[in-house]
Amino acid sequence: MEDDAPVIYGLEFQARALTPQTAETDAIRFLVGTQSLKYDNQIHIIDFDDENNIINKNVLLHQVGEIWHISTSPADKGVLATCYNRTSDSRVLTCAAVWRMPKELESGSHESPDDSSSTAQTLELLCHLDNTAHGNMACVTWEPMGDGKKVISLADNHILLWDLQESSSQAVLASSASLEGKGQLKFTSGRWSPHHNCTQVATANDSALRGWDTRSMSQIYCIENAHGQLVRDLDFNPNKQYYLASCGDDCKVKFWDTRNVTEPVKTLEEHSHWVWNVRYNHSHDQLVLTGSSDSRVILSNMVSISSEPFGHLVDDDDISDQEDHPPEEKSKEPLQDNVIATYEEHEDSVYAVEWSSADPWLFASLSYDGRLVINRVPRALKYHILL
Repeated sequence: MEDDAPVIYGLEFQARALTPQTAETDAIRFLVGTQSLKYDNQIHIIDFDDENNIINKNVLLHQVGEIWHISTSPADKGVLATCYNRTSDSRVLTCAAVWRMPKELESGSHESPDDSSSTAQTLELLCHLDNTAHGNMACVTWEPMGDGKKVISLADNHILLWDLQESSSQAVLASSASLEGKGQLKFTSGRWSPHHNCTQVATANDSALRGWDTRSMSQIYCIENAHGQLVRDLDFNPNKQYYLASCGDDCKVKFWDTRNVTEPVKTLEEHSHWVWNVRYNHSHDQLVLTGSSDSRVILSNMVSISSEPFGHLVDDDDISDQEDHPPEEKSKEPLQDNVIATYEEHEDSVYAVEWSSADPWLFASLSYDGRLVINRVPRALKYHILL
């Protein structure tokens, strides 16, 4: 089978929530949350067997409501958080909760489940985050590289830092802050930076990006009009501490250096509709994934603003035994940014793109019609980066 061929899985439900199982670094595993008004909602655990190019799935019931956001603990494979809708007195509220999956499903496996295990299993509720006292939950983000005890949730105009105690059965509000001012004061998304000893979080609201210090819950920086319209998502460069990417309804992806926020370092304009998601590759930060309502997933090579702008430089020792080696390989010119590939396997808005936490060359994308596509970085580029 062609190594770079996509693998497609249909959920039979509408869906917009996708996450890798962050703590699982051996097996390739993603979790997808459904959005169904008629049926019980579900979380599909997707195990990808890359040797045989097949997907194995297990289903968890999420009966409390349709899932808008899903994230997983960095430390405990069995623990995850969801933001979900529930109707109360004919009002729709978006709540957040922390759950544990059954023990036997915690680790990714390459075994095909037998028919008996294809029945849906239940999630154990560990705790509610706040239960709407602060408004509707937009997302829950975990402290990166942490012990899984700290999470931040964004609810309307509040940023809330929680301590998960007693084996995550209790969430204690450690500190919080609120957006002040005019305009649409409602968070759309946030990410916790892996740098600065994990003391910084970035959030998006309306067309602005903001940085927060989690120790004082004070604002560090603000990019007022980061995008011409609503900012949908952001992500931190894993290797360059001041760099972050954002995307939004102006169809653009922008790259920022938070030390100088007057203008972006770089702007991508490859999508023709709202850009819902941007993700840096965890190992090779020149690889950037975006997903859009134009139903396309784009993999870009942002090498000029990456941690290796000159590519992988060849040592003199490496070439001494290859006399015919062309000298221009050693040139110190920065490499050019380009679009590596545009993926067209979706027919509906792509609401989520995520890199695998186990295989740096593999990623998943999810469109609203419930189609999950697993793709790989083209082999030629992979070897170009590695060699």
